[in-house]
This record gives sequence, C-alpha cells and structure tokens, in this order.
Amino acid sequence: MRFQVLDNLPISGTSLNSPVVSALLPVVLLIAIGMAASHADFIRAEATKDLSNLVFMVLTPALLFRTMSTVHVEQLNFKPVAMYFVAAWLLFAAIMAWQGLNRRAAVLALAATFSNTVMIGIPLVGLAYGQPGLVTLFTLISVHALILLTMATIVLEMVTAREDRLAGRGGERNMVVTVLSAIKGGIIHPVPLPIIVGLLFAQTGWVLPAVVDRPLQLLGDAMGPLALVLVGAMLAQVQIGTHLKDALGLGLLKNLALPTLMALLGWSVGMSGLHLTVMIVTAALPMGANVFLFAQRYEVAQELVTASMAVSTVLGLLTITLVMSLISWFG
Repeated sequence: MRFQVLDNLPISGTSLNSPVVSALLPVVLLIAIGMAASHADFIRAEATKDLSNLVFMVLTPALLFRTMSTVHVEQLNFKPVAMYFVAAWLLFAAIMAWQGLNRRAAVLALAATFSNTVMIGIPLVGLAYGQPGLVTLFTLISVHALILLTMATIVLEMVTAREDRLAGRGGERNMVVTVLSAIKGGIIHPVPLPIIVGLLFAQTGWVLPAVVDRPLQLLGDAMGPLALVLVGAMLAQVQIGTHLKDALGLGLLKNLALPTLMALLGWSVGMSGLHLTVMIVTAALPMGANVFLFAQRYEVAQELVTASMAVSTVLGLLTITLVMSLISWFG
C-alpha cells in the first residue's frame, strides 16, 4: 500500500474491517519500524529532538499551508469543532471535580483531553478520510492548542495561586501575563500559523505556482511517515515503571471516554457524516506531547504523564480500531 497523507481512500463498502485496516495498518507498521530502529540504535535518543524539530518546523507547516491554501472559509464547518471543545471541557471539569482543585488534577485533566492531532492525527485521518477529512481536522488543529492550552494555563495558574496561599508561600503570580503569553504561543506556532496563512492565501483567489507547490507537496508527503516513525522511536525510549496502572486508567479516559462523549454530544444535536466522524476519531487519538511540557512547567506528575503518553499511544492501536469500527457500524 502506498502511504501518502493526501490519498483519498474510500471509506464506504460492505466490509467493516477494510477502511479500518487500510488506515491503521500503515500507522502500526511505521510506529513498529520506529521502535525497531530505536532499539537497533539507528535512531539515537539525542537525535529524536532534531527529528521532532524537522517534523514540526518544516514538514508539518508545508502540509498545513498547502492543504489550506485552496480552502475557502465558507467551506469550513465550525459546529463540530465547537462541539469537540464542549466535550473536552466537560471531561476536563469532571476530572477536576473528581481529583480536586490542585495542579496534579489540572495536568491529568489536560492529559485526558489533549489529542496528538499532528504526529498521529494527520497521517491517520489523511489515510482514512482523504483531503476532505484533513480540512475538517485542520479546522480543529488551527485552534486546538490555543483553546485547550490557554484553558489549562488559566486553571493551573489559579490552582497554583490557591496552593501557594494555603501553604503560606509569598509572591504574587502575574496570571494575566502568563495567560497572554499562552495565547501568543498558541497563535505564533508552527501548527496553527500556517493554517491561518494558508486560509488567508486561499481567500485571495491566487494559485500556488508549480515551482512552489511541488516542493511543498513533497515535504507534506514526507510528514506522515516520518512523524509515525518518530513516535515509535520515542515510545521505545520511555520507561513506564511503576506507573502502569495509573497510566492505563488515564489512557483509557483519553482514548475512550473523550470520543464517547464527543459522539453522544454530536448525535444529541443531530450531527452526522464526515465532520462528526473526524471529530470522534480525533478525540480517540492518544494524548499529545504538550501535556508533558505542562507537567514540567508546574512540576507535577511528570513521570505519570510520560508513562501515560506511551501507554495511551500503544493502547491507541486497539482503541482507535474499536472507535473507527463502531463509527462504520453506526454510521
């Protein structure tokens, strides 16, 4: 099977397994190749950061900009995107209510709601649902980090200030500055920025010249395979240790609870079709790496978050298959 992110593979047919297998098998194989390459020292631990920078700073922006450079705003559907954030906020609030108003609860709530939309989401959705699915995904990606990470920043700053007061620690935290910094970082970022620029370019009615479009296409085509190999290499370097039980629980919340909530909310307001399908599958993706950055910044649950990212990704091979099969069945 030829792996190309923008292939428009058919998703209909009498067999439930065909679209699921055709979309997930390349994902599984490429992650496995990355793990094998890491174990064989073909990809060393110190090289993963450089490869990650290549994916996020070069390949991903090329794919995002080129795809959105032909999309007009009237083609976008923001209703499923809004419903996605309602589902994420509800789950976030439920975890906070369950775990308490503290930094650990906030970081775990973020872990259960923040999807790996780029390194796993883009290749998977591209394979399963083609360019129409990617346009829906990119609509979400354009505000995904901005909204969820800003929300997490506000909550974490509030609970940190509360913990400091209760502990009698001095010093005022400037929450406004921190939140504004989070908003700026969510916009001036190699993921949402090329989406916004691509959309603006599309509204001009201009067409990318072939001499520019072809290199962007080649870079974008390389993004999916390399990102998935990199995921495998990173998984091979993670030590789960004694956090397996808690990581498994958090992984199940992320991989199954969020897509279930998304599906129920979508169906309750009469949503159906490709837009809802992509949102459900995106909700079922493993947790994204930005969660670990928050665990580091607020010095809480760092080992658990690292273990949960690994468990969520491995578990995702089974749970995404289940979610996509159920969508095919009920769709």
